[in-house]
Amino acid sequence: MLSIFADESLVHPTLFKVALASENDGPKSVFIGGGGELGTAREVLRHKSVERVVMVDLDAKVVEVCRKYLPEWGGEKVANNPRLELIIGDAFEYLNNCTEKFDAIIMDISDPIEAGPGIMLYTQEFYQHANSLLNPNGVFVTQAGVAGGVILPEGIITGSANDFSSFAAIKNTLETAFDCVVPYSVNIPSFASDWGFIMAFNASNPEAAISGFVDICVKTIDGMVTKNITEIDDIESKTENCQKGCELIRYYDGLTHRRMFCLPKPLRDNMKLDTRIMTEANPVFMF
Repeated sequence: MLSIFADESLVHPTLFKVALASENDGPKSVFIGGGGELGTAREVLRHKSVERVVMVDLDAKVVEVCRKYLPEWGGEKVANNPRLELIIGDAFEYLNNCTEKFDAIIMDISDPIEAGPGIMLYTQEFYQHANSLLNPNGVFVTQAGVAGGVILPEGIITGSANDFSSFAAIKNTLETAFDCVVPYSVNIPSFASDWGFIMAFNASNPEAAISGFVDICVKTIDGMVTKNITEIDDIESKTENCQKGCELIRYYDGLTHRRMFCLPKPLRDNMKLDTRIMTEANPVFMF
């Protein structure tokens, strides 16, 4: 996902949710599906608590080209980081055969288009399996396509078989596998649209767990950014001279957090009309 805004939005709310729920220094193990340009891994590795990152991307050429020509997105510093296990392969297959559990599962994958490789990573069956691979207080998050209130062509009904939006359908599907599902959006200038993300986790009191995170105090998030985020190369040395987290993160902070989880009313109203659930037998294709 070639946008710093997108990478930060996918990673930091998710890992801070893990830290808040577990009342410790933060997540230790993270799985990344996709993310070949290494931006998602870069943001994960900024978290001091993270000890192990498994990243599985299908396209070796994308990873190779990005390592060589886009060093600002992560480059060799990320690809060769001792905490990262970079695997070229199918994330769906890897997780289906996986016995390891993670504190966070982050899906930075291609959209659910009919000709694309990622459609099975948006199904009810996959989400149920992903839930089983999370540690207690673990969090799952996925990119979820356009969230700008898609205007459908005349004659196409929201939530019908011809509806080519997917944001609401992904949310509905996650709700069949997790106690708590939280959609959010970010304006991505390079995408020319608001982009959707959906976070999912389990809790004994879902309503309280969701509101407690969505409505969290701005100062709490800002404090976690300062405390938990550092330069990737400074993780081991823990020097006092490393940049503060607020200087490293360009988009996400406490105020931005509050904005991200406030979806506009037209979008919320439209999502209520969409009851589709994505399964292996009945997928929903974007566009």
